[in-house]
Amino acid sequence: MPLRWRREAATAERTAMKTFLTVGISLFMLASGAQSQTATGQETIRIWRSGSQTSRQGPAENFTGSVRVDPLFQASAPSRASGSLVTFEPGARTAWHTHPLGQILIVTAGTGRVQRWGDPVEEIHQGDVVWIPPGQKHWHGAAPNSSMAHIAIVEQLDGKSVDWMEKVSDAQYSVPLSAPRTSTDTGVKPKPSQGAIGDFAPKLAQLTDDVLYGDVWERPELSKRDRSLVTVAALIAMNRPDQLRSHLIRARDNGVTQEELIETITHLAFYCGWPNAVSAIQVAKEVFEKK
Repeated sequence: MPLRWRREAATAERTAMKTFLTVGISLFMLASGAQSQTATGQETIRIWRSGSQTSRQGPAENFTGSVRVDPLFQASAPSRASGSLVTFEPGARTAWHTHPLGQILIVTAGTGRVQRWGDPVEEIHQGDVVWIPPGQKHWHGAAPNSSMAHIAIVEQLDGKSVDWMEKVSDAQYSVPLSAPRTSTDTGVKPKPSQGAIGDFAPKLAQLTDDVLYGDVWERPELSKRDRSLVTVAALIAMNRPDQLRSHLIRARDNGVTQEELIETITHLAFYCGWPNAVSAIQVAKEVFEKK
């Protein structure tokens, strides 16, 4: 491991001990539950001394790149929570996975990335705290040019805390990041149809935003990524270039890669006609080159 990464790892370990205080209250609440059931005095305080637990490399079937896992604490009944300090070298990441009871990530050093299936990739930094809801397919890891370390806290359900899936491909890892929020962001996203047709057809804009984007696009039965693929395919088949243009942009924001969209157009040439595919590829070329 290069000296710079060893120094970053050492810094991450020191920072982790400080950051660990941010979850102290939660762990205290978990521990207090155990105290209430062990009033006989048979249970005592446990201390896991620094360096007393063996580090290990993240297994190749569950990680891409070099990843070190340092156990911090294990679940102790009735508590179900366990935690580890995970250090990713630049470009390293987990495979896609889910947690039955969710996961908390506390970034202790460096710059990283996290993505839920169907959502854009987001950048995370030292001091950020990330909550992944139960059962949500996701991945996390370091940025391409920076290492990243985080404390990962999970709970077990029936003895299991994670379900591993396929690896994150280079294409998935390299999609553009979602736009970072600025200090002037209000947290309320502008409604997509208001700027385009709101002044001319306010009711149509309201129905589009509230029913189509506000309800249909938010249903959990399909990810936004899959909804984008369905919508793009339908617009190609119907030869609707004006609407296709905005949905190609939305598809990129929802995690569909440029290569996947081009392949979708190529595939549909055999089912909806060559002219439709040629029109669609011209729109895609314009959108991708502009972006």
